[in-house]
Amino acid sequence: MANDHHTHHQHAHGHHDHTDIDWAEMAPMLEDQAELYTPLYEHAMAWLAKRQTEPGLVVDAGSGPGVVSCLLADTFPGARVVAVDGSEPLLERARERAGRLGVADRFGTLAGELPGVLDDLDYPADLLWASWSVHHLGDQKAALAAFAARLAPGGTLALLEGSLPTRYLPRDIGIGRPGLQARLDAVHEEWFTEMRAALPGYVDEIEDWAALMTSVGLKPTGTRSFLLDLPAPTTDRARRCAVTAFTRMRDVLGERLDADDRATLDRLVDPDDKASLHHRPDVFVLTARTVHTAVRPV
Repeated sequence: MANDHHTHHQHAHGHHDHTDIDWAEMAPMLEDQAELYTPLYEHAMAWLAKRQTEPGLVVDAGSGPGVVSCLLADTFPGARVVAVDGSEPLLERARERAGRLGVADRFGTLAGELPGVLDDLDYPADLLWASWSVHHLGDQKAALAAFAARLAPGGTLALLEGSLPTRYLPRDIGIGRPGLQARLDAVHEEWFTEMRAALPGYVDEIEDWAALMTSVGLKPTGTRSFLLDLPAPTTDRARRCAVTAFTRMRDVLGERLDADDRATLDRLVDPDDKASLHHRPDVFVLTARTVHTAVRPV
């Protein structure tokens, strides 16, 4: 269950919902995107560090290639960090990254499916970070209960869920009908609802994360959103991530779009088209990610 630290749901979800994904091939793209989002995550970490001081064990539940796991290690220099993911190739990348960044001596990995794999932790977590991993589990409340059970008394669950869709382009881009991204969002919401309904053990829940955390015995301690604002003209990495996101949308949502929007998407991802994301001067990245925190009562 790779964590998509890593663009708008369109492409984030594709890489969780198919067991035939080549993770070794996906890893560089996931890393690229997570690195793009580093300024946002650094702000989130600074906020978390004021809420959970000096944790002994920090767990990244659904870590992917470990970009955020290593940011957690950097934020909490006294902590042992364990990156947990269902993909061993991604965890291998996480270990390599920890080695490069000089935190390998207090960095571990745990391979297996959430939430059950958390039973293999040696001791309870003082901080458990879960970024866009819970919504890939059919019973979200049961997953939160399992997370809560792995927290030490006084430990914090930091849950990144919900958030705003990422914007990459102006409303009117000079090709196709204006408002493309808003229409893609609407189609994506339908796709996402169907994706969730097809998960094993699916339970329909109101996505009130504070209420859900309260229902499993945790005490909410705050919610905050963090902005990523990379205006045009943007960086090469931001442009690459935009191309990846739109390519993913074309693959995942293409059949659901009308012919006009599908044709616009085709042009946007075509490197030979001057109106494509590869060449446009107006590409940007603007999004907000929302983190909900709750503590296990002492």
